[in-house]
Amino acid sequence: MRIKSQWFKNERAKTTREIAGAAAFIAWRIAQNTLKNMRKADFEIDPGAQYFDFLAEWLIFIVQVADRIAYGKMPPEEREEFTSVMANRVGDILADNRNDLLGATDGGDDSEPYKSRFIDLLNLRSFDYADFDYTDSAIDYGFLRYLAERLSHVVGERDAMWVRDQVMEIEAPDAVTSIRKGMQGLFGDAPKRPARASTSGD
Repeated sequence: MRIKSQWFKNERAKTTREIAGAAAFIAWRIAQNTLKNMRKADFEIDPGAQYFDFLAEWLIFIVQVADRIAYGKMPPEEREEFTSVMANRVGDILADNRNDLLGATDGGDDSEPYKSRFIDLLNLRSFDYADFDYTDSAIDYGFLRYLAERLSHVVGERDAMWVRDQVMEIEAPDAVTSIRKGMQGLFGDAPKRPARASTSGD
């Protein structure tokens, strides 16, 4: 999956909020791509509540990884702002898409109530993910196992036995690689592409 993470304009440093907003969009793209891959692998994930429960768990996982990456890039206050803004922006995107697909279900506009439930779940999961280690070179096996365990309760009974292998061996490592690359670009750490050779004849 190709992810755009290079800023178009380099005349000023990007704010923490801008970086977090871009990271949220990258997280959404990764989660969508993962869901598509799982469906191609014959996992039954219906376009309804299950669909968004699946995306929610993946987005929470990606936010946790992004937060660990930010830990090595930002002072504590900026990291806290980054993670808060990213989580809230991810919640907005998820809620807007759920509302577009399923409509308002809790009386009136369901966007804010659903976002609040997502943030509550993210905060709950964060306590558990905090037990697992992450470095730039490795991610704790428990990180992946916990995600797989959460997803085993989202997929149907037919797929519960197989979801762990697919998630831990393929999808989660790929997602970690994608968010790492995306964050490198946002922080300006990605290798610059060489300039194209001139074809003007000069």
